[in-house]
Amino acid sequence: MQPLLNIAIRAARRAGEVIVRGMNRVHRLEVRTKGQNDFVSEIDTQAEAAIIEIVRRSYPDHAILAEESGHSDGRPGVHESEFTWIIDPLDGTTNYLHGFPQFAVSIGIQRRERMEHGVVYDPLRQELFTASRGEGAQLDGRRIRVSAHAGLEHALIGTGFPYRANLQWLDAYMEMFKAVTCATAGIRRPGAAALDLAYVAAGRLDAFWEFGLSPWDTAAGALLITEAGGLIGSLTGAEYRQQEHIVAGTPKVYAPLLELLSAYLPASLRDRT
Repeated sequence: MQPLLNIAIRAARRAGEVIVRGMNRVHRLEVRTKGQNDFVSEIDTQAEAAIIEIVRRSYPDHAILAEESGHSDGRPGVHESEFTWIIDPLDGTTNYLHGFPQFAVSIGIQRRERMEHGVVYDPLRQELFTASRGEGAQLDGRRIRVSAHAGLEHALIGTGFPYRANLQWLDAYMEMFKAVTCATAGIRRPGAAALDLAYVAAGRLDAFWEFGLSPWDTAAGALLITEAGGLIGSLTGAEYRQQEHIVAGTPKVYAPLLELLSAYLPASLRDRT
Protein backbone atom coordinates (compact mmCIF):
# COMPACT_ATOMS: atom_id res chain seq x y z
CA MET A 1 0.00 0.00 0.00
CA GLN A 2 1.30 3.45 -0.86
CA PRO A 3 2.66 5.65 1.95
CA LEU A 4 0.25 8.50 1.18
CA LEU A 5 -2.73 6.18 1.44
CA ASN A 6 -1.37 4.69 4.66
CA ILE A 7 -1.18 8.11 6.26
CA ALA A 8 -4.69 8.97 5.05
CA ILE A 9 -6.03 5.76 6.60
CA ARG A 10 -4.24 6.43 9.88
CA ALA A 11 -5.61 9.99 9.95
CA ALA A 12 -9.16 8.84 9.17
CA ARG A 13 -9.09 6.24 11.92
CA ARG A 14 -7.75 8.78 14.43
CA ALA A 15 -10.55 11.19 13.50
CA GLY A 16 -13.01 8.32 13.85
CA GLU A 17 -11.83 7.74 17.42
CA VAL A 18 -12.46 11.41 18.23
CA ILE A 19 -15.93 11.22 16.70
CA VAL A 20 -16.98 8.04 18.54
CA ARG A 21 -15.70 9.32 21.90
CA GLY A 22 -17.72 12.49 21.44
CA MET A 23 -20.97 10.57 21.04
CA ASN A 24 -21.18 10.08 24.81
CA ARG A 25 -21.57 13.84 25.27
CA VAL A 26 -23.21 14.83 21.99
CA HIS A 27 -25.97 16.82 23.73
CA ARG A 28 -23.37 18.89 25.61
CA LEU A 29 -21.20 19.75 22.61
CA GLU A 30 -20.47 23.31 21.65
CA VAL A 31 -22.16 23.90 18.29
CA ARG A 32 -21.88 26.89 15.96
CA THR A 33 -24.18 27.76 13.06
CA LYS A 34 -22.35 28.42 9.80
CA GLY A 35 -25.52 29.06 7.83
CA GLN A 36 -29.10 27.90 7.49
CA ASN A 37 -29.22 24.24 8.58
CA ASP A 38 -25.41 24.15 8.50
CA PHE A 39 -23.68 23.35 11.77
CA VAL A 40 -20.17 22.75 13.05
CA SER A 41 -19.49 21.14 16.41
CA GLU A 42 -16.36 21.01 18.51
CA ILE A 43 -16.03 17.39 17.37
CA ASP A 44 -15.73 18.57 13.74
CA THR A 45 -12.85 20.85 14.69
CA GLN A 46 -11.17 18.29 16.96
CA ALA A 47 -11.40 15.55 14.32
CA GLU A 48 -10.03 17.92 11.68
CA ALA A 49 -7.15 18.92 13.94
CA ALA A 50 -6.32 15.24 14.52
CA ILE A 51 -6.19 14.60 10.77
CA ILE A 52 -4.06 17.66 10.05
CA GLU A 53 -1.62 16.80 12.84
CA ILE A 54 -0.95 13.38 11.31
CA VAL A 55 -0.67 14.78 7.77
CA ARG A 56 1.66 17.62 8.81
CA ARG A 57 3.91 15.21 10.73
CA SER A 58 4.57 13.14 7.59
CA TYR A 59 4.06 15.71 4.83
CA PRO A 60 4.72 19.23 6.15
CA ASP A 61 5.10 20.63 2.63
CA HIS A 62 1.67 19.51 1.42
CA ALA A 63 -1.28 21.88 1.09
CA ILE A 64 -4.54 21.21 2.90
CA LEU A 65 -8.13 22.12 2.01
CA ALA A 66 -10.33 21.31 5.00
CA GLU A 67 -14.01 22.05 5.55
CA GLU A 68 -13.60 23.90 8.84
CA SER A 69 -10.17 25.54 8.62
CA GLY A 70 -10.11 26.24 4.89
CA HIS A 71 -7.02 26.20 2.68
CA SER A 72 -3.50 26.21 4.06
CA ASP A 73 -0.16 25.80 2.32
CA GLY A 74 2.79 23.77 3.53
CA ARG A 75 5.76 25.15 5.42
CA PRO A 76 6.52 28.87 4.94
CA GLY A 77 9.02 29.43 2.18
CA VAL A 78 8.08 26.26 0.35
CA HIS A 79 6.80 26.73 -3.18
CA GLU A 80 3.23 25.69 -3.91
CA SER A 81 2.89 21.98 -3.21
CA GLU A 82 1.85 19.59 -5.94
CA PHE A 83 -0.19 17.69 -3.33
CA THR A 84 -3.39 18.88 -1.64
CA TRP A 85 -5.26 16.96 1.07
CA ILE A 86 -9.02 17.58 0.81
CA ILE A 87 -10.61 16.84 4.18
CA ASP A 88 -14.10 16.52 5.59
CA PRO A 89 -13.54 15.49 9.21
CA LEU A 90 -17.21 14.72 9.88
CA ASP A 91 -19.50 14.41 6.89
CA GLY A 92 -23.01 14.26 8.28
CA THR A 93 -22.69 16.63 11.25
CA THR A 94 -26.46 17.14 11.52
CA ASN A 95 -26.94 13.36 11.71
CA TYR A 96 -24.23 13.13 14.35
CA LEU A 97 -25.73 15.85 16.53
CA HIS A 98 -29.07 14.02 16.50
CA GLY A 99 -27.59 10.60 17.19
CA PHE A 100 -28.56 9.41 13.71
CA PRO A 101 -25.92 6.77 12.89
CA GLN A 102 -24.87 7.86 9.41
CA PHE A 103 -21.69 9.94 9.17
CA ALA A 104 -18.13 9.49 8.01
CA VAL A 105 -14.62 10.87 7.64
CA SER A 106 -13.57 11.72 4.08
CA ILE A 107 -10.00 12.35 2.92
CA GLY A 108 -8.90 12.84 -0.68
CA ILE A 109 -5.33 13.39 -1.85
CA GLN A 110 -4.97 15.41 -5.02
CA ARG A 111 -1.78 15.72 -7.04
CA ARG A 112 -1.97 18.91 -9.04
CA GLU A 113 -5.43 18.64 -10.63
CA ARG A 114 -5.87 14.88 -10.37
CA MET A 115 -7.20 12.88 -7.42
CA GLU A 116 -4.77 10.10 -6.53
CA HIS A 117 -6.07 8.56 -3.30
CA GLY A 118 -9.34 8.54 -1.41
CA VAL A 119 -10.50 7.29 1.99
CA VAL A 120 -14.02 7.25 3.40
CA TYR A 121 -14.26 5.84 6.92
CA ASP A 122 -17.46 4.99 8.79
CA PRO A 123 -16.35 4.96 12.44
CA LEU A 124 -19.53 3.31 13.77
CA ARG A 125 -19.51 0.35 11.40
CA GLN A 126 -15.70 0.53 11.17
CA GLU A 127 -15.98 0.22 7.42
CA LEU A 128 -12.99 1.58 5.52
CA PHE A 129 -13.44 2.45 1.83
CA THR A 130 -10.19 3.18 -0.03
CA ALA A 131 -9.09 3.86 -3.59
CA SER A 132 -5.89 4.71 -5.43
CA ARG A 133 -5.80 5.83 -9.03
CA GLY A 134 -5.33 2.86 -11.35
CA GLU A 135 -5.46 0.32 -8.50
CA GLY A 136 -9.18 -0.10 -7.94
CA ALA A 137 -11.38 0.49 -4.91
CA GLN A 138 -11.63 -1.57 -1.74
CA LEU A 139 -13.80 -2.02 1.32
CA ASP A 140 -11.81 -3.32 4.28
CA GLY A 141 -9.17 -4.64 1.90
CA ARG A 142 -11.60 -6.44 -0.42
CA ARG A 143 -12.10 -5.28 -4.00
CA ILE A 144 -15.43 -3.59 -4.68
CA ARG A 145 -17.29 -2.84 -7.90
CA VAL A 146 -20.37 -0.84 -8.76
CA SER A 147 -23.53 -2.85 -9.23
CA ALA A 148 -24.31 -4.63 -12.49
CA HIS A 149 -27.79 -3.12 -12.53
CA ALA A 150 -28.96 -1.80 -15.90
CA GLY A 151 -31.60 0.90 -16.38
CA LEU A 152 -33.69 2.85 -13.92
CA GLU A 153 -36.37 0.23 -13.33
CA HIS A 154 -35.73 -1.49 -9.97
CA ALA A 155 -32.67 0.73 -9.35
CA LEU A 156 -32.05 2.15 -5.87
CA ILE A 157 -30.93 5.78 -6.03
CA GLY A 158 -29.26 7.92 -3.38
CA THR A 159 -29.71 11.67 -3.08
CA GLY A 160 -29.41 14.68 -0.81
CA PHE A 161 -31.90 17.52 -0.44
CA PRO A 162 -30.77 21.08 -1.21
CA TYR A 163 -30.19 23.14 1.91
CA ARG A 164 -28.22 26.17 3.10
CA ALA A 165 -27.64 28.57 0.19
CA ASN A 166 -28.78 25.90 -2.26
CA LEU A 167 -32.47 26.33 -1.56
CA GLN A 168 -32.66 28.15 -4.90
CA TRP A 169 -32.57 24.69 -6.50
CA LEU A 170 -35.31 23.21 -4.32
CA ASP A 171 -38.18 23.53 -6.81
CA ALA A 172 -36.19 21.90 -9.61
CA TYR A 173 -34.96 19.24 -7.21
CA MET A 174 -38.48 18.32 -6.11
CA GLU A 175 -39.48 17.82 -9.75
CA MET A 176 -36.45 15.56 -10.16
CA PHE A 177 -37.33 13.71 -6.97
CA LYS A 178 -40.84 12.99 -8.22
CA ALA A 179 -39.61 11.80 -11.61
CA VAL A 180 -36.94 9.52 -10.12
CA THR A 181 -39.40 8.12 -7.57
CA CYS A 182 -41.77 7.13 -10.37
CA ALA A 183 -39.02 5.59 -12.51
CA THR A 184 -37.07 3.54 -9.95
CA ALA A 185 -37.37 1.11 -7.06
CA GLY A 186 -36.83 3.90 -4.56
CA ILE A 187 -34.75 6.79 -3.27
CA ARG A 188 -32.64 6.96 -0.12
CA ARG A 189 -31.44 10.15 1.57
CA PRO A 190 -29.20 9.12 4.52
CA GLY A 191 -27.57 12.55 4.87
CA ALA A 192 -23.82 11.94 4.39
CA ALA A 193 -22.74 12.39 0.76
CA ALA A 194 -19.30 10.83 1.22
CA LEU A 195 -20.90 7.59 2.41
CA ASP A 196 -23.53 7.75 -0.33
CA LEU A 197 -20.78 7.88 -2.95
CA ALA A 198 -18.92 5.05 -1.23
CA TYR A 199 -22.13 3.01 -1.29
CA VAL A 200 -22.41 3.55 -5.05
CA ALA A 201 -18.84 2.28 -5.41
CA ALA A 202 -19.70 -0.79 -3.31
CA GLY A 203 -22.90 -1.55 -5.25
CA ARG A 204 -25.23 -0.75 -2.35
CA LEU A 205 -26.74 2.11 -4.34
CA ASP A 206 -27.04 2.09 -8.12
CA ALA A 207 -26.65 5.86 -8.53
CA PHE A 208 -26.64 9.19 -6.70
CA TRP A 209 -27.35 12.85 -7.41
CA GLU A 210 -27.27 16.06 -5.40
CA PHE A 211 -27.09 19.84 -5.75
CA GLY A 212 -24.62 22.09 -3.98
CA LEU A 213 -21.86 19.82 -2.73
CA SER A 214 -18.35 21.00 -1.85
CA PRO A 215 -14.98 19.48 -2.87
CA TRP A 216 -14.48 17.89 0.56
CA ASP A 217 -17.85 16.13 0.23
CA THR A 218 -16.90 14.40 -3.02
CA ALA A 219 -13.11 14.24 -3.41
CA ALA A 220 -12.66 10.73 -2.00
CA GLY A 221 -16.04 9.38 -3.12
CA ALA A 222 -15.57 10.40 -6.73
CA LEU A 223 -12.34 8.44 -6.96
CA LEU A 224 -13.93 5.44 -5.24
CA ILE A 225 -16.65 5.36 -7.89
CA THR A 226 -14.41 5.66 -10.92
CA GLU A 227 -11.99 3.06 -9.54
CA ALA A 228 -14.95 0.74 -8.88
CA GLY A 229 -16.01 0.97 -12.53
CA GLY A 230 -18.66 3.67 -12.20
CA LEU A 231 -19.22 7.03 -13.85
CA ILE A 232 -19.42 10.46 -12.29
CA GLY A 233 -20.18 13.85 -13.79
CA SER A 234 -21.93 17.15 -13.39
CA LEU A 235 -25.70 17.43 -13.60
CA THR A 236 -25.09 19.45 -16.77
CA GLY A 237 -23.43 16.41 -18.35
CA ALA A 238 -19.97 17.95 -18.16
CA GLU A 239 -16.88 16.15 -16.88
CA TYR A 240 -16.84 16.19 -13.10
CA ARG A 241 -14.21 18.54 -11.67
CA GLN A 242 -15.46 18.99 -8.11
CA GLN A 243 -18.42 21.06 -9.26
CA GLU A 244 -21.33 21.71 -6.94
CA HIS A 245 -23.90 19.54 -8.72
CA ILE A 246 -23.17 15.86 -9.12
CA VAL A 247 -24.56 12.66 -10.59
CA ALA A 248 -22.88 9.26 -10.35
CA GLY A 249 -23.70 5.62 -10.88
CA THR A 250 -23.11 2.32 -12.53
CA PRO A 251 -22.57 2.87 -16.29
CA LYS A 252 -25.96 1.46 -17.28
CA VAL A 253 -27.85 3.55 -14.71
CA TYR A 254 -25.83 6.76 -14.95
CA ALA A 255 -26.83 7.63 -18.50
CA PRO A 256 -30.62 7.17 -18.16
CA LEU A 257 -30.60 8.94 -14.78
CA LEU A 258 -28.71 11.91 -16.22
CA GLU A 259 -31.16 12.04 -19.13
CA LEU A 260 -34.14 11.98 -16.77
CA LEU A 261 -32.71 14.68 -14.50
CA SER A 262 -31.73 16.93 -17.40
CA ALA A 263 -35.39 17.51 -18.25
CA TYR A 264 -35.77 19.39 -14.95
CA LEU A 265 -32.41 21.16 -14.90
CA PRO A 266 -32.85 24.89 -14.20
CA ALA A 267 -32.12 27.12 -17.19
CA SER A 268 -29.44 28.95 -15.21
CA LEU A 269 -27.48 25.69 -14.95
CA ARG A 270 -28.25 24.51 -18.46
CA ASP A 271 -26.79 27.72 -19.84
CA ARG A 272 -23.42 26.91 -18.25
CA THR A 273 -22.83 23.91 -20.49
